[in-house]
Amino acid sequence: MAFDDLKEHSENIQEHTKDYIEKNLSYYKLVAFKMAMKSTTMVFKFTLILLCFGMVLLFLSVALAFGIGNYLGSYTYGFLSVGLIYLLITGLLFLVKDKIVEGPILEKFSEIFFND
Repeated sequence: MAFDDLKEHSENIQEHTKDYIEKNLSYYKLVAFKMAMKSTTMVFKFTLILLCFGMVLLFLSVALAFGIGNYLGSYTYGFLSVGLIYLLITGLLFLVKDKIVEGPILEKFSEIFFND
């Protein structure tokens, strides 16, 4: 009699353990899916904004180069001037890249992965 009760309780424990493991696995799959989707949509939005900003910057750069070239009397000098401006901006960004790029990116991904 006691062995039958023990056997019945151990079967219940096995069923509950199996059910717990399956539900836990499902939960972590959903959490991983949520993090992957948030990361993917963030990268997609960033890429879309960067593409639009790049197009605006391209047309403004060409207009600025033609304007400077018209002022200096040579379009070549205008485009060289704009190129030098971008070279200076790139140099400045290279000097402060850790503060501008790495910090905000780490902060945003930390929010996604650890605060949810």
